[in-house]
Amino acid sequence: MTGEAALEPTGAARLLPLVTQLRSYDRSWLRGDLVAGVVVAALIIPKNLGYAGIAGVPLENGLYAAAAGAVLYALFGSCRQISMGPSSGLAAVAGAAVLAAGVSGGDAATFVAGVTLATGLVFLVLAVLKMGWLSQFLSRAVVTGFLFGAAIDVVIGELPKLTGTSAEGTNSLRELASWLTTVGQAHAPSLVVGLVALVLVFGLKLVAPRVPGSLALLVGGLVATPLFDLEAHDVALVGDIPRGLPQLEVPDLALLLDQVGTVLVAAFALVMIGFSQTAGDARAFAAKHRYQVDINQESVAQAAANIGAGLLKGMPVSTSLSASSLNDRTGARSGLASLTSGVTVLLALLVLAPLFSALPKPVLAALIIEAVVMGMMNVPEMRRLRRVSRVDFWVAVAAIVGTLVFGILTGVVIGIALSLLWLVYVATHPEMPTLGRERGTQVFRDLRQHPDDETFPGLVVVRMDGGIFFATADALEDRVRGEMLAPDVTGVVLHFAGVNYVDSQGTATVAEIVRLADEAGVDLRLASVRPVVRAMLARDGVIEQVGADRVHGNVYRAVAAHLSGREDVDGHREEIREPDDD
Repeated sequence: MTGEAALEPTGAARLLPLVTQLRSYDRSWLRGDLVAGVVVAALIIPKNLGYAGIAGVPLENGLYAAAAGAVLYALFGSCRQISMGPSSGLAAVAGAAVLAAGVSGGDAATFVAGVTLATGLVFLVLAVLKMGWLSQFLSRAVVTGFLFGAAIDVVIGELPKLTGTSAEGTNSLRELASWLTTVGQAHAPSLVVGLVALVLVFGLKLVAPRVPGSLALLVGGLVATPLFDLEAHDVALVGDIPRGLPQLEVPDLALLLDQVGTVLVAAFALVMIGFSQTAGDARAFAAKHRYQVDINQESVAQAAANIGAGLLKGMPVSTSLSASSLNDRTGARSGLASLTSGVTVLLALLVLAPLFSALPKPVLAALIIEAVVMGMMNVPEMRRLRRVSRVDFWVAVAAIVGTLVFGILTGVVIGIALSLLWLVYVATHPEMPTLGRERGTQVFRDLRQHPDDETFPGLVVVRMDGGIFFATADALEDRVRGEMLAPDVTGVVLHFAGVNYVDSQGTATVAEIVRLADEAGVDLRLASVRPVVRAMLARDGVIEQVGADRVHGNVYRAVAAHLSGREDVDGHREEIREPDDD
């Protein structure tokens, strides 16, 4: 047995990475793990109360999910710094599913738990089939736009709680218009509490960013209720939050089957968001601390965390970047830190839960608004998209508008459709620039970027940037046909360095291009053909058809060969000039 094989986890250690971590545990890590776990719990407890409010479920359900996510990820996750729990984006999708299903009260909590369970099962199926690549069909621009739109949707939904009024509407924009008509009837004490809460939580971000604003706001809200007798001033409180641990309970299958379409759309959206969040974060932490993560095992961990949260009446969970970063900064070196966070949340449910009942609803609204604004409205990324790629920027804007006009769940569908449409467009419209030679060199470059580069009368050099297959073959043929039909064109060089794949339709297309060149009397040459592509062309007889002597190692040789075989109008053979030695 080799050394590597001996170190390969087996049995329980393979399924439960925490076992391997504990076998090689350094006792000097213990203090950091315990401190990190408690500090992260102090951060996520108030945030998860807000996330539960976003999802439309009892506040304690957010804590149930936080505990389940932290404990189960500690057992099954391969990244030692990740903190798993509810997030603003996941909560927004869950809340949208509740609205789409038209359920409320106890049914809403059951429905969200069912969606969470379904999400875990989808994660498990994708992990078993190793289909995590599906998440790549949701572009970063679409995710950015969808989350931004969902954040605006959530903020609009929380505005009535700040003013002590109500609002209704079939979408976010109508709900905002409805709320604006009620501003004149705002409940003054609620408005004051809400504004003070917003100033506090966002002000701390500016003047003391290391202070956990959500925790400070939670404590401040709980102190303010008896201190200012807010209940006597008709400021609404969140109500009873029971003490105790969650009980295992399978969600009502009949309710889920009645809304199976909504469940599947929500579960798929949650999986896509979960994949996009976790894989990148896990790799980043592993690279920083020099260990390996298993991305497929990360899918198993997300499956376990969501299945557990669903069976414990929780809500969807995934990676929390802010909590994970705090976990890392405060000394987490193993999954024991996440386990400590989960146990701390459970202790809070046993001891502190009733205290949260006195939290004013305007303060809860401020907690929610801060969570979505800071966690989902990625303004720097929108600016980057606008600067780097206007197409990606407008795709993100379209996702924002779709989410606001049609709702969060429909916004997810629109986002996926936009991603797929853009993928198809890019795949079917490869770049095929015309090249010219940098004077005095053997380098051929895009003439659009270097219009002063040298060209040769009657000769066109075209570079194919991408594979030649069923989606791109026609575009290549049309491009080359257009060049061949141009007046005075006697030669075409196809630069294939960027072609890494060709299928049967692609080889047939190249063969058709060769035939067109023969009929038009055009000298066709291929340059920089990769071995795998050349082998495919050879199997289909294309290399023999074009002639092996017309397939060259680079563009310079192809151009030189064409020019050396051509006579100019004075009867002299034309040659490409060699660059100077200097």
